[in-house]
Amino acid sequence: MSIPIILLVEDNPGDVELTRRALKKGKICNELVVASDGQQALDFIFRTGQYADRDRNVFPAIIFLDLRLPRIDGLEVLRRIRQDERTKLQPVIILTSSKEEEDVLRSYELGANSYIRKPVDFDKFVEAVKLLGCYWLLLNEPPPSRG
Repeated sequence: MSIPIILLVEDNPGDVELTRRALKKGKICNELVVASDGQQALDFIFRTGQYADRDRNVFPAIIFLDLRLPRIDGLEVLRRIRQDERTKLQPVIILTSSKEEEDVLRSYELGANSYIRKPVDFDKFVEAVKLLGCYWLLLNEPPPSRG
């Protein structure tokens, strides 16, 4: 069995690098796939566009989703994930700097599993990513295969 992948949907290269470092420091060695905008994330998830030939049996174990994205915003990405039978149970963690109450509310209304504000402090960010990784990749029991 292959190691489950993590999909990080993030347009800020600094936050991508910070997340990579946090995962490494937290000893989470899963493959990290990065989508830099909402459309690229949907293409990866639904195997369209540049990802049309991607293995159809491989879904991310977890999606870390920013809200403020180019092309298609994070809330729309989340809405489309939840609308599709193949992905409606996919764990999606909102990982964003947004402190807007409306963003928190809409995220949960659309079916986010969790809403995490990115800590500014690196050590706190590492700890948050480590805890998320441990829970979603090791402790959480995922739904049965989507066939």
